[in-house]
Amino acid sequence: MRTIEWDAKGAVRMIDQRRLPLEFVVVELQDYREVAQAIQQMVIRGAPAIGAAAAFGLALAALRSQAATREELIRDLETAADVIRATRPTAVNLFWAVDRMLRKARSWPQPETSQIVAELINEAQRIADEDIQINRAIGAHGATLIEDGCNILTHCNAGALATVDYGTALAVIRTAHEQGKRVHVWVDETRPRLQGARLTAWELMREGIPMTLIADNAAGYLMRSGQVDIVLVGSDRTAANGDVANKIGTYSLAVLAKENGVPFYAVVPTSTIDLSLPSGDQIPIEERDGHEVTHCGDCQIAPQGVKVFNPAFDVTPHRYVTGIITENGIAYPPFQQSLRRMVHG
Repeated sequence: MRTIEWDAKGAVRMIDQRRLPLEFVVVELQDYREVAQAIQQMVIRGAPAIGAAAAFGLALAALRSQAATREELIRDLETAADVIRATRPTAVNLFWAVDRMLRKARSWPQPETSQIVAELINEAQRIADEDIQINRAIGAHGATLIEDGCNILTHCNAGALATVDYGTALAVIRTAHEQGKRVHVWVDETRPRLQGARLTAWELMREGIPMTLIADNAAGYLMRSGQVDIVLVGSDRTAANGDVANKIGTYSLAVLAKENGVPFYAVVPTSTIDLSLPSGDQIPIEERDGHEVTHCGDCQIAPQGVKVFNPAFDVTPHRYVTGIITENGIAYPPFQQSLRRMVHG
């Protein structure tokens, strides 16, 4: 199941994740501005998937450009890049993919715009294909931590829908399940957008992986009563010291896990590790519309006019993180050294 793909007709197709689990709808986007809007409105979400969307968005910008020269094409791409960068500030994969596409355009040795456009489409496709390979490798490394009969707790959606295919945290679970290990997953509902209830539950049920949906505030009870063996979460940006930015509520889970002696792992591709940031204090935290909190779908659940604070992410300090699972292995403290090895080899 590919979350996003390039259509041979020169369009980008992606699953509209706002419609799940009640409807499975694939939308077709013709312009980079439509891709930017899809990222901002969470038609597509999840750091690796957003990275692929950004790359395909720039490929669309190149394809639709009327530029006659290389210089004009680069200017059009830079304009599109600014629009895409402005959509969501926390997920570093978005910026990583945009920068990779611009580097490809600037360094391509042939001046013909048609050749640059074709190579940018190819580069976006490479980013998408690499993501699947990376996720498979993440799953293989992470599955070594999963024992037969393991009870796993996860937050938000770090599955196939958050990537191009297969997932990050769910890649670990999928791989363990494919290896024949008996696993059970506790799925946080993940307020306010309910990515756990809507997306993670949908993915796991489709694949027949045993799971149980819980309210977010039930996680502490389960840990204290010994019903959680490991916590696996994704990350939208991980700082050089191992601080992890992930969906709001992750920090609370990490503190609960530490208190109850439950291992807590972030599961990330190395493209999500931002070595330029010394700590999570420098990670920009997106704030979203209060409507997400005051409404559940179309149902209003709070008084009209109530004041709302709606950060989309929080930062878990590295002291609560047992390890960070990547495609190149598992990083353990001290993260300043181990994460650098994971990124640079």
